[in-house]
Amino acid sequence: MIVFLGGVAYVSWYKKSVLDKIEKSFTAGYDPALELAKQGKRSAKRRTVVYNEFGVETDVPWTEHLRRKEQDLVDSVIKGDETGHYFVLLGPKGVGKATMIFDAIQAIQADGVAFCDAHPDLEVFRLRLGKALNFEFYEDSQTGLFQRRDPREGGPALDIERAMNKVEKVALRCIEKRKKPLVLIFNNIHFFHNDEEGRNMLLLLQQHAESWAASGILTIVFTSDDFWPYHVMRKSGSRMQVLSIYDLDTREAIHASSKMRVDAKQAAQSDEDMREAVQMVGGRLSHLNKISRAREVNVAAKHMKDVEKAWLLSQIGLIPDCDDDVMDEQKWSSCTWLLLREFVKLRQEQEKLRQEKLTAGEEVDNLKLPSIPYRKNQWRCREIMTRADFIEDLDRANIIAIDVHHDVRPDSELILHAARDVVEAEGFDELLNNVRERIDEIEGLHRTTELTFKDVDKGDKIRLSVDKTGASRI
Repeated sequence: MIVFLGGVAYVSWYKKSVLDKIEKSFTAGYDPALELAKQGKRSAKRRTVVYNEFGVETDVPWTEHLRRKEQDLVDSVIKGDETGHYFVLLGPKGVGKATMIFDAIQAIQADGVAFCDAHPDLEVFRLRLGKALNFEFYEDSQTGLFQRRDPREGGPALDIERAMNKVEKVALRCIEKRKKPLVLIFNNIHFFHNDEEGRNMLLLLQQHAESWAASGILTIVFTSDDFWPYHVMRKSGSRMQVLSIYDLDTREAIHASSKMRVDAKQAAQSDEDMREAVQMVGGRLSHLNKISRAREVNVAAKHMKDVEKAWLLSQIGLIPDCDDDVMDEQKWSSCTWLLLREFVKLRQEQEKLRQEKLTAGEEVDNLKLPSIPYRKNQWRCREIMTRADFIEDLDRANIIAIDVHHDVRPDSELILHAARDVVEAEGFDELLNNVRERIDEIEGLHRTTELTFKDVDKGDKIRLSVDKTGASRI
């Protein structure tokens, strides 16, 4: 009887302790992700600046950034002022999604916020979620003395479901005191594999996000560099709000880059040099950060373009007279270059139209990244590539980007300029056509059936007939 009563008391105490620990993870003050961001800023103030031969810093620290126009909405979501919805921040890598979230978290000292990074391995994701929620998944309990089955037998998905159920109890307990919802952030959900296991995990998180948004007790924020998570979640996303994050336009990018140069204590550059460098790298914050910390912005921008070009060729370089062992790789490469060549043509048309307007004395806007509809106009993007299954892989490889309107564009201005250097090189069209013809030849050989006859002497004859059904007879 004493052992039984002791077991009941211990289980009751442990369950309450779990909820208290999870509630503590949402209190203001210490947050693992926020502490790392703060430490990066402290280190940036006392570090030694080292430049490479191109005048670019070899170590780019966590820095203060220009306040984007989307920051107000992100601040409102992180503070818990937006209820009834959960949010997906969708945009290319380096555009500033996580930066805005960290700025919003820091402004309120992580009060009511927990942050978790996704991972392809669900066991690793389980540990990261436990760290963010201050939850040990019952691994620190002694309840095994009073039960038969190990709670870890169900795998990571069942553990994550248990954690979400505990978070729900904590959110119900906190809503009476806080009068606003808690916020749980899942960063980089595109790291989940786009397979059954990864999609099931997204569905698990989305189902909780839907129910918690409806009750107003907790708001979930997802961030993704790739398009496929949104494509999966939109099927059942009745309360989902999508915030698309794009590159800064030229005017904003020049202003941001100038401000970063002042913060980095770099010498001022002429307006013409700054505009030329920004037009080369575009309005991506991660790219602007690099050129802003270089001694000469034009040299740094050209170096970044050359690096991007080398990387692009290493991924989708064309091989004339390729062997059949690399035929699938060359299919991927040649179809990708068909799409990139179309982007280059669209940019050339943009420049031509812009020049005509300038000649006529009309006002002109800054050039935007050219885009091609993905699901409109008879699937124009698929028609150009002649393949429908490569789009998602190109998005994952950060060669193209797909927005919430299903428009496809180059991932960045750097990618577009690197592709333009290749496409406008002499003999590119001939090389691309030769590779595609070589692929057709190899496929033709694979579709050809070869008949070999043995024990045939000189002068022997073989009669081969094919009937209407296609059957042959010798």
